[in-house]
Amino acid sequence: MNTIALVTPGPTEWVLILVIVLVLFGAKKLPELAKSLGQSMNEFRKAREEFDKELHQAGQDVKGTPQNTQPFQPPQQQPPAQTQAQPPSQPPPTQPS
Repeated sequence: MNTIALVTPGPTEWVLILVIVLVLFGAKKLPELAKSLGQSMNEFRKAREEFDKELHQAGQDVKGTPQNTQPFQPPQQQPPAQTQAQPPSQPPPTQPS
């Protein structure tokens, strides 16, 4: 059984709701209520679009920055290199003149 069908008002219920609203608020208040409802919906739409824009911009910023995917590895200490002792270099021999 579809439970949404039990909750959603049909056309007869909508007419009854509109008649009750008309009786409660009067014919003069309905245009003001509709105007304020329209302004509220417009403000909500603008806020949602601004949020979507900021979210999209943040997503582009994240995609644009390079990510280091390698886990952090501390630098490894290398043992000191053993150097071979080299004799001091001697100047080249000069030829007697």
